[in-house]
Amino acid sequence: MVLKRYQRAKTGLAALESFKAEKYLKKIGLGKEDHHFWKQVIKGLLGTYALFGAAWLYNETSPLGWWSLTPKPKEEKELAHLYERRKFPYPGDEAAMEEFIAKGGMIGTTIGPKGIVDSDPDSYNYEKELQDKMFEQEALKLWLRMRNEVISELQEKGFDVE
Repeated sequence: MVLKRYQRAKTGLAALESFKAEKYLKKIGLGKEDHHFWKQVIKGLLGTYALFGAAWLYNETSPLGWWSLTPKPKEEKELAHLYERRKFPYPGDEAAMEEFIAKGGMIGTTIGPKGIVDSDPDSYNYEKELQDKMFEQEALKLWLRMRNEVISELQEKGFDVE
């Protein structure tokens, strides 16, 4: 019987040379024969991201202000002036700073934290007008109903009411 001895532990450069990374990469699908496949996958991903990036950029900075990839509803178009960015004056310009502060300055934005339009004298409050209109309609319905009830009661009692 032949006596087996343990091999000496490889250290340094000998250990590095004995490690075959290709064997392990091949097991997980990253061997030399898979390079063409991954190259095609990467090309496809880059092309897709480039296409979507160009579409996104075009949508954000469209030279056609009246056309973009996402249509805007009528309400959003009407309220668009409320969402415009404020232009802050240069701090050294005293006249511009005074005008900026007179217009409302840095007190919030034109849209409040809960989506309620701040009381801007220049802005037109569509939501408030709509609520007022609905309130007036309900009040008119209630008044007509009460009037008709009173007229019917008076006619029952024998009064001549038109």
